Amino acid sequence: MKLKIISGNANRELSQKIAQKLGMDLTETILERFSDGEIRVKILNNVRGMDCYIIQPTCNPVNENLMELLILADALKRASAKRITAVMPYYGYGRQDRKSEPRVPITAKLVADLLATAGITRVLTMDLHAGQIQGFFNIPVDHLYAKPALIAYLKEKNFKDIVMVSPDAGGVERARAYAKDLEADLAIVDKRRPRPNEAAIMNIIGDVNGKTCIIADDLVDTAGTLTKVAAAIKEKGAARVLAIASHGVLSGAARQKIKDSCIEELMITDSIPIKNLDKTDRICIITVSSLLAEAIMRISNDESVSALFL
Repeated sequence: MKLKIISGNANRELSQKIAQKLGMDLTETILERFSDGEIRVKILNNVRGMDCYIIQPTCNPVNENLMELLILADALKRASAKRITAVMPYYGYGRQDRKSEPRVPITAKLVADLLATAGITRVLTMDLHAGQIQGFFNIPVDHLYAKPALIAYLKEKNFKDIVMVSPDAGGVERARAYAKDLEADLAIVDKRRPRPNEAAIMNIIGDVNGKTCIIADDLVDTAGTLTKVAAAIKEKGAARVLAIASHGVLSGAARQKIKDSCIEELMITDSIPIKNLDKTDRICIITVSSLLAEAIMRISNDESVSALFL
């Protein structure tokens, strides 16, 4: 099967980097709007019998990007593509992954069903909010981790006396994995969340006094949790506070909160496009294009993807 890379509008810069690393051009498409706002899609190149990869994180505007992905998949299906893989570096609607209270949806499962119904035969994603989301799909899911790219950057910085900090109990496994690779200590923040997008810090488990503390999270949305965790560990005597995350959602006043906090640098990947950055934002972007390109090539060649993380 011949390989085709199709990009939605969500993160064309990342799509171009991936295509470049694969030594190919993006498939030509028309992606525009009708006068009433409906999405119009047309694939301009032949895709019959081909192995097609749609690169489209479902980030803000999430509904637009999700619908665009579904319509692209439908167009490829009707053009007789042999296999359609949704490359979703960021899987939107993944935070509602269970019924945490009465009368709420499970949107992570809903989106999984929508993708399969649209004709997508495989999903390639990265750092899901919860690993069990893979089980919501009835099609194969390849789950990548941004950790190798982030670890490589941290090792280049050559920090001393590192303590990896998990911002909550659910992130302990992630922080422990970073701590193991960096031969660092581990600390855990006991957090209580009174309502969505708000966090109250309670206790810190572990020694952070005089240490270089790196908070490890899967995503940064409003930055409320992140900045409160940073303030709490700084109060406990941390010498330096930095943060890493796979996905920089950065909604609302997130950037300003980071500027006003004690966080020296936030390191995130380019899974979600972040525009108009300057040095005062204290945000460093680390590309995962090589990781995604390698995974795409391995899937196309029917090779192991998990071998990337051994």
